[in-house]
Amino acid sequence: MKTIQSRICELTGITHPIFQGGMAWVSEAYLAAAVSNAGGLGLISAMNAEAGYLREQIRLCKELTDKPFGVNIMLMSPHVEEVARVVTEEKVAVVTTGAGTPGKYMEGWLQAGIKVIPVVASVAFAKRLERMGACAVVAEGAEAGGHVGELNTMALVPQICDAVSIPVVAAGGIADGRGMAAAFMLGAEGIQMGTRFLAAEECRIHQIYKDKIISAGDTDTVVTGKKLGHPVRALKTPFTRKFSQMENDHDITQEEADAFGAGALRKAAKEGDEQMGCYMAGQSAGLVKKIQPAKDIIEEVVQQAVALLKL
Repeated sequence: MKTIQSRICELTGITHPIFQGGMAWVSEAYLAAAVSNAGGLGLISAMNAEAGYLREQIRLCKELTDKPFGVNIMLMSPHVEEVARVVTEEKVAVVTTGAGTPGKYMEGWLQAGIKVIPVVASVAFAKRLERMGACAVVAEGAEAGGHVGELNTMALVPQICDAVSIPVVAAGGIADGRGMAAAFMLGAEGIQMGTRFLAAEECRIHQIYKDKIISAGDTDTVVTGKKLGHPVRALKTPFTRKFSQMENDHDITQEEADAFGAGALRKAAKEGDEQMGCYMAGQSAGLVKKIQPAKDIIEEVVQQAVALLKL
């Protein structure tokens, strides 16, 4: 099949310029390996886990694929120091980062031959990370699921592409070949999808989570946490309604709101808790209609994009 070649493919050694998003409690070795085996870049989420968990996941992924894969590191994790060492020791091909600045770890990762590709939500941050040595950036718009910034993908991507010389991967609201083609027209050289891969056969989240994604419509996500300084996009559920009420209640402290939200993503992904689970998803959820193998998802997206771009 035809594909779209770009600097992202050359940089990472992948066939198709498609990254699978690093989603806590979702992006585990089985999903990452399936995406990498299909020619994309699978990512394992280090989330808030201890280094031992990540090492196990990396080694399992190596057993399941001989293709490049990466690790997404949340820089606010209490275990970030150990996690940063693990990716170096295990010779991971790519590291993507979020929730902070990776400057402290950049030199060591780059010296180890790791391709460092931070997730950014502004031009200023993208330029700063390029100066620090980032190999590429993921420009993620506010349509994305999970932690989000302010700018939408359509506005953010071309501005970042104009501002930096390193390759840009577009993310946020992309779930099919139309989104991929649009991203390339905006100047991106790859895309990252998270929500679409929630419906991958190899994604080991609870079936209730998958069912909610498949049945979601265009207005079924909401952003909560803005007033607390950490906005998160998720499906509308009893949890998000209650959390929204709490953040708007002046009598509720941030500590109380944070305590209420603790563990909510795990309850969704692992337990299918419909009352207290936080089902993170992007605005593209309405485009996800069926559960498929990761290979079929990637091939479908690429074929549609190739046809639209007339390659």
